[in-house]
Amino acid sequence: MKIAILGSTGSIGTQTLEVVRAYSDELEVTALAAGSNVDLLEKQVREFHPKIAALWSKEKADELRTRLRDMDVRVVSGMEGLLEVATVSDSKVLVTAIVGMIGIRPTLAAIEAGKDIALANKETLVCAGHIIIPIAKEKGVSILPVDSEHSAIFQSLNGERHNKISRILLTASGGPFRGKTRKELENVTVEDALKHPNWSMGQKITIDSATLVNKGLEVMEAKWLFGVEYDDVEVVVQPQSIIHSMVEYEDGAVIAQLGTPDMKLPIQYALFYPNRRYLSGDRLDFSILNQITFEKPDMDTFEGLKLAYEVGREGGSLPTVFNAANEYAVDYFLKGRIAFLEIYEMIKSCLSAHTKIEKPSVEDILNTQSWVEDYIKSRYK
Repeated sequence: MKIAILGSTGSIGTQTLEVVRAYSDELEVTALAAGSNVDLLEKQVREFHPKIAALWSKEKADELRTRLRDMDVRVVSGMEGLLEVATVSDSKVLVTAIVGMIGIRPTLAAIEAGKDIALANKETLVCAGHIIIPIAKEKGVSILPVDSEHSAIFQSLNGERHNKISRILLTASGGPFRGKTRKELENVTVEDALKHPNWSMGQKITIDSATLVNKGLEVMEAKWLFGVEYDDVEVVVQPQSIIHSMVEYEDGAVIAQLGTPDMKLPIQYALFYPNRRYLSGDRLDFSILNQITFEKPDMDTFEGLKLAYEVGREGGSLPTVFNAANEYAVDYFLKGRIAFLEIYEMIKSCLSAHTKIEKPSVEDILNTQSWVEDYIKSRYK
């Protein structure tokens, strides 16, 4: 099977290529796109021989083109480059491992071109689920979740689609600051926030895990992926990250997916669905697993989750504001320009100042993102 990858040099992208490497007789890479990591993308192109390679910046793309002049590969840049990677003619699946709202247009283009989507880009459904899902159904395209929790839900629904769901139990590790008070969070550092207890992820998603914004985005994504209402999605803190999520049915039965924290499992499951393949790595050892514990999330301290529920229920353009404001807030925090708790304040400020658009088009969504950027730049000099 031939695949294309958006975000090939990031955490999900590189792990996707590990799966390709393990199953090189069954998987072939036809196109790769990255942000700015010329060195790593060059290595990936030389190893996997895609037809197309893309970098966001034209200057970086020019540098890559010069480095790869001995190879038969087309090097492209910008949004046009991402669209070309997303719609490359001979790929069957597009892995959307790119971070941020930049993934919306390429994902839509891939769906329009009849590609199945291995979805690791939360923002696509958070901001444009009302557009994406109907088009995917119309085109007969599968959207296969790569996110660990959504993959767990997807697996727990296998063979049960005709049965009524009572609720989705979306698990969370609680992040590096689980159990801390707002007072204790006032002076935490970037280094503190990047120390996730269980998962190895990129910087942005690791900070989102610390604020519980990531879990809020996952709640919004679950609404669209599984066709449920917000009241049907309950977040449960499971600190050991052994249970990746659960589904409760109307008879009270709860089906869960368990495993060690390894993102290659959901990646591989999405690429080979409905079949499973051998995956090397640690296995759960129930003889030494002492306990699996559960807690309620502290939505007063970690406001990201509470805000996500509120924004999701309101709908319209507010999820876009929530997501875009968080992207900029996390960037400011990582650069040391704001404190950890100011991430929430920046999001709330943008939500308060925005005039909601009821049914935003893709253009409205992108304009809303631009509005958020302008608002933040004017307010946070």
